[in-house]
Amino acid sequence: MGNTVAREDFEWVYTDQPHADRRKEILAKHPEIKALMKPDYNLIWVVVLMVLAQLTAFYLVKDLDWKWVVFWAYVFGSCISHSMTLAIHEISHNSAFGNSKAMWNRWFGIFANLPLGLPYSISFKRYHMDHHRYLGGDGIDVDIPTNFEGWFFCTPFRKFIWIVLQPFFYAIRPLCINPKPITRLEIINLLAQLTFDVAIYYLWGVKSIFYMLAGSVLGLGLHPISGHFIAEHYMFLKGHETYSYYGPLNLLTFNVGYHNEHHDFPNIPGKSLPLVKKIAAEYYDNLPQYNSWIKVLYDFVMDDTISPYSRMKRQLKGEVKQD
Repeated sequence: MGNTVAREDFEWVYTDQPHADRRKEILAKHPEIKALMKPDYNLIWVVVLMVLAQLTAFYLVKDLDWKWVVFWAYVFGSCISHSMTLAIHEISHNSAFGNSKAMWNRWFGIFANLPLGLPYSISFKRYHMDHHRYLGGDGIDVDIPTNFEGWFFCTPFRKFIWIVLQPFFYAIRPLCINPKPITRLEIINLLAQLTFDVAIYYLWGVKSIFYMLAGSVLGLGLHPISGHFIAEHYMFLKGHETYSYYGPLNLLTFNVGYHNEHHDFPNIPGKSLPLVKKIAAEYYDNLPQYNSWIKVLYDFVMDDTISPYSRMKRQLKGEVKQD
């Protein structure tokens, strides 16, 4: 499994990502999958309920002792916050209102962003589309760690710290690898978020703000759901670039674990990805897969052959079109 020594560089490959070819092959054999390429309107109501749940939590924690604010930020807030980032992932693919109403999805993403405390939705969409088009693309795909991350976070303790600091690296990495000019929608996202945060502070005070921000940071760091960051594309088996997870946490994450299926069909909402797997089982059943994100995190920390360098990278050729 993998190499026998620690990596000192990324796995450079000179082939195209596998997802486009597999998508064509599956659609030729199973054209009925095209019927799944439609919006998931239930996503709208789920997101609204999640926002209301967090607003209720902001109110309930405002008078608690600090120890309980921290407790609930990790036990409840972190789960809702991480789940909301994955709802925003769905919205970035226009799964809420469909491709014909792309701007409705952008506004809804800004709304879904509010209980996270930090502006995220619009910038995420811009970079995430690059991740799908140019998976592993050097200087384009900011899901790939920097050379510093690969070089420095190479021992079990340092890899543990790297997992804890995932929110920081995901925020700073685009500025290092592929900085883009700020757009009008990103400014609107920022202003809407600042207005919401000030309103929460004015209404309910510093404990509600702490609960909101701590839940987001903790949920995206050392948390069982954060196993998906590593499970999706880190090369635990040489030659395999994308991995699916079929465990119970898919229920909280809009089926983001069905990651081969998602990259093959990014315009199919997460709700329908289990159907993709069922219809085209002969393509997915024999691919490497996980049933525990916690085990992924443990193996990443403890296996000396796995590090932030354990990713496939490509030198892109031809014209590169970015959002």
